[in-house]
Amino acid sequence: MNTDFEMVAKTFQGLEGVLAEELRALGAKNVEPGKRMVAFRGDLAMLYKANFCCRTALRILKPFYTFDAADPDELYAKVKEFDWGSLMSVTQTFAIDTVSFGEEFRHSQFVTYRVKDGIVDWFRDHLGDESRPRVRLDGADIMFNVHIAGRKVTLSLDSSGESLHKRGWRRSQTEAPINEVLAAGIILMTGWRGETPFVDPMCGSGTFLIEAAMIAAGINPGLYRRHFAFENWPDFNPELLDEIYNDDSAERSVTVPIVGADISPRAIEIARENAKNAGVERYIKFDTKPISQWNEAPQPAGVLVTNPPYGKRIGSDDMNALYNSIGRTLKHIFSGYHCWIIGYEDVYFHEIGLAPSQKFAVNNGGLDCELREYVIFDGKKADFRARGGAIKDRCEQPQRERGERRGSGRPDKRFTKRDERPQRSERPGTRSAKRDDRGAAGRFDDRPARNDERPDSRRPLRLDRMGRQPSIPADKTVVFNRPSWRVRKKDQDNNNTDAQ
Repeated sequence: MNTDFEMVAKTFQGLEGVLAEELRALGAKNVEPGKRMVAFRGDLAMLYKANFCCRTALRILKPFYTFDAADPDELYAKVKEFDWGSLMSVTQTFAIDTVSFGEEFRHSQFVTYRVKDGIVDWFRDHLGDESRPRVRLDGADIMFNVHIAGRKVTLSLDSSGESLHKRGWRRSQTEAPINEVLAAGIILMTGWRGETPFVDPMCGSGTFLIEAAMIAAGINPGLYRRHFAFENWPDFNPELLDEIYNDDSAERSVTVPIVGADISPRAIEIARENAKNAGVERYIKFDTKPISQWNEAPQPAGVLVTNPPYGKRIGSDDMNALYNSIGRTLKHIFSGYHCWIIGYEDVYFHEIGLAPSQKFAVNNGGLDCELREYVIFDGKKADFRARGGAIKDRCEQPQRERGERRGSGRPDKRFTKRDERPQRSERPGTRSAKRDDRGAAGRFDDRPARNDERPDSRRPLRLDRMGRQPSIPADKTVVFNRPSWRVRKKDQDNNNTDAQ
């Protein structure tokens, strides 16, 4: 019996090729990159692996119902025809995300309400007694995704829940941190896999360094997640997830330097805390200093990736001088390195004083930026090439598609899901932080903060649906820095050996 089914992995534009490579390496079939997504086939184990192992996926969807609808009334009728009891019970809560490109479905929130009405009315018709499942803004048991292109409607189960960029290790952050998925994707785009030194001289809260350390150590990004939405599905297989969770065959020792610095002592303190939460603090060397005070680089030459201030949310007293200092340091200290810099203003890039070998358009925190590579070498470019050095002089610009503003390459917020945009500033009390707490548009109702979301690194046991702590078998050892009371087999074996 063929148990394979269709799946879709969502990602940022520009990372589709990297995500496709990740999925193929995991054993996915029929991998086909698209715009901000990669379609593939696999079984239940593949679904779990895609959520647990992919560094560049935002969420994994499982399409289950496709039909054509000419208007909202037909949409409602078709939704009501489906057997919703096969996917959820009346006691479970659900949420809906909608992305619509149809001429008759211009208002995604209205589409969301019509789909919600179809689901609720199905339960009322089949169960009677005014029985109906409840909708919930955040933390819903079952999450649905609605995608409309023209008249074609695709309903999918969202197997991830929270966006997969929320690894579970970030407890503190500086202003405007880079999204974890975007950071991992940029690192993988450079070709770095942990064979040479890695440097971020303006590391902020340490996202690049932590993602690099996890790549080098072979640590799966889902290791510290508390929960995936598929754990609430009727066909959830906990033994299969535990098998994937306990598979440490890809983990390895880190043998190259991973070095970061920042001018702010507070930023370094936050970066250390985040690295500790991710279990990679021992692999990273931190220092507090401005980029102008670097006098040596780890050898042999490796890769440098950094995200300097843009002069927008974060700035410097003299932005021109800052970027000029970046250029001088790269040229005189990081000879032989491939240096990748994210920037926003061409005038600041010009102050670096070096010719980029590659340019890629990226959107970081809602800003249309560029990722530029600088190959640092001694002497002239012609001499470097004569010695066998290679430089790719090209600019990779993504094509504009529907949903992007003409001439800007910027996604139109009307057609772009919140969690598919790079992470914005999440300072407590800001409008963006409150928006992120509410969740994507199209979900319903508010939810009180989880009582197990504490700032310290010792996570309590995950509660069951009734708010009770699960019972722990006597032969199990609870590891508090894991996302739940699930225990990795090797940790249990190590504890048993120590007891002897």
